[in-house]
Amino acid sequence: MKLISGHLKDLGDNFRVRRILPSIEARHVGPFVFVDHMGPVPIQSGKELSVRPHPHIGLATITYLYDGVIFHRDSIGSQVPIRPYEVNWMTAGSGISHSERSQVDSEHSSLEGIQTWVALPKEFEEVDAEFFHLDRKDIPVIEGESWTLRLAAGEFLGKRSPVKIYSPLFYADLDARPGAKGEWHIPEGQESGLYVARGSLEIQGQTVQVGQMAVFAPGETITFSSSEGSRAILMGGVPFPEPRYLWWNFVSTSLERIERAKKEWKDETFPAVPGETERIPLPEK
Repeated sequence: MKLISGHLKDLGDNFRVRRILPSIEARHVGPFVFVDHMGPVPIQSGKELSVRPHPHIGLATITYLYDGVIFHRDSIGSQVPIRPYEVNWMTAGSGISHSERSQVDSEHSSLEGIQTWVALPKEFEEVDAEFFHLDRKDIPVIEGESWTLRLAAGEFLGKRSPVKIYSPLFYADLDARPGAKGEWHIPEGQESGLYVARGSLEIQGQTVQVGQMAVFAPGETITFSSSEGSRAILMGGVPFPEPRYLWWNFVSTSLERIERAKKEWKDETFPAVPGETERIPLPEK
């Protein structure tokens, strides 16, 4: 096991996050190539979080909230409010653009959640864009010794999420209550990581705090406990044989494909979000 720590990143548009992947210590965990922890930040009328339309290729994004509401719009016509404990899985494939804006909500005074990117296998990088929304009641639940695991995507401990995926993986929300203990045997050939978003975990004899991720070698057993309780994200799967290039919001096995996506976004020929007039411009670097 190795431990990596996130760093603060200012994305503009009133949006700061703690970025965990990619890092110098770990470029990926299985097919997972990007992890951001946003918030917690207070949400006030007139100061809502607003991420203007921006593009993606070659990946799937997961938005999983602990608090708050985000309204998602994309270029294939999806218009969905994202709420806590729901799964929102957007497969970019050959290209999709989307916007994200927080909403003032009577039940939530702050916004906090995890946003993750999953690289697609080389043979599926150009699939048609799709968006899947899974209600809380439809997420498989696994109960352990004072812990609950909500399986957002993939297969783990004999349970399978209905979300459509393109490679062997697992992605789950761990709710560990005080005194929780657990041991998970990860399948051979699959890497895994456990990111602590709230509280702390004792993993393999080390204390893992908020903003840190424990990364495990393929097939390594995860042994954990929590004296104070914790919320964490478990992720993992089979790593790909080819390297992935990441540039801005694009992921691909091909630098030429990324250059084409850059040109399409700059020339405004990339799929656009219906009804949106603003967009994030292509970065200079």
